[in-house]
Amino acid sequence: MNQIPFGSLPDGRAASLFKLKNENGLEADITNYGGIVTALRVPDRNKKYADVVLGFDHLDAYLKGHPYFGAIVGRTVGRLTGGKFTLEGQHYSLPLNQKPNHLHGGYSGFDKKMWEPAINGETLRLTYLSPEGEEDYPGNLTTSVDYTLTPENELKIEYRATTDAPTIVNLTNHSYFNLAGEGCDTIENHELQIFASRYTPGDDDLTLSDAFASVEGKANDFRKPAMIGDRIDQLFLQHGDNYWIDRTDDGTLVLAARVSHPASGRIMEVLTTEPCLQFYTSKYLDGTLRGKSGKPYPPFSGLCMECHRYPNAINKQGTGRMTLLPGETYRHTTTYRFLTDK
Repeated sequence: MNQIPFGSLPDGRAASLFKLKNENGLEADITNYGGIVTALRVPDRNKKYADVVLGFDHLDAYLKGHPYFGAIVGRTVGRLTGGKFTLEGQHYSLPLNQKPNHLHGGYSGFDKKMWEPAINGETLRLTYLSPEGEEDYPGNLTTSVDYTLTPENELKIEYRATTDAPTIVNLTNHSYFNLAGEGCDTIENHELQIFASRYTPGDDDLTLSDAFASVEGKANDFRKPAMIGDRIDQLFLQHGDNYWIDRTDDGTLVLAARVSHPASGRIMEVLTTEPCLQFYTSKYLDGTLRGKSGKPYPPFSGLCMECHRYPNAINKQGTGRMTLLPGETYRHTTTYRFLTDK
């Protein structure tokens, strides 16, 4: 693992880029600013490597603003309805940074923080202490995220968090994947399979309904592989949905989704301990951002596979638990495994 400079924040703090590589040649570049996966180079069926995540070459581009490319999202991922919740009799109101909801941890979430790095063998660990009151969350929350490239060509991401007071936490990685290579075409020519029979519908503000619905007979039924381009115009707002993975609630890794790019032979499998997967089509990219290739990112330039707990679970019984109490440890593992067809 190599560590190189990646630029400085306006206050003078220096960010680093950590370059991970496994024995097979898989490479990942990760910065301690936002825990962002800035690059991920994987082979195709002919052993030709391409960078399959959207992002930038320099810190300055991330500081100008971006749609969470490759970042750690927290303290809570997704849309917390109305930004409100009650915990142990106390009522809390979080910033409505995407009205009418609180989105992805607020105006200055984990994606905009400097994390403390440590290298342990082949693993990069990033740690951040979120102080009580940051974005109006209760409790001092200490979070660590481990990144490892395994011999099985997996990017394994392990999350841990502890608190000194009752709080809520729900973390994910927000990488945008394009298995053709970033800046190359759109994800409409990708085949998608999601191992979920239920999802949660949303409204025009993408506020989740807190209800379960079957995918049976709908365009968002990806239980059998389907080309994204054949379905994208039929998806709600062309956006994607929050799926409930078909699994037992035992905390083990299960296969949540599989994405393939027939032209290159690249395949990505998503395995997670979490109950939900947000599939996002990157509809809201508009071509104004240019990535590492120098090419613009138009709509559908990448797809997100965000694994997490239900985003509004604190407000809706029967949807799981996102509460964290003193003495407990939040744990979450998601693995992105890369294969090729024959």
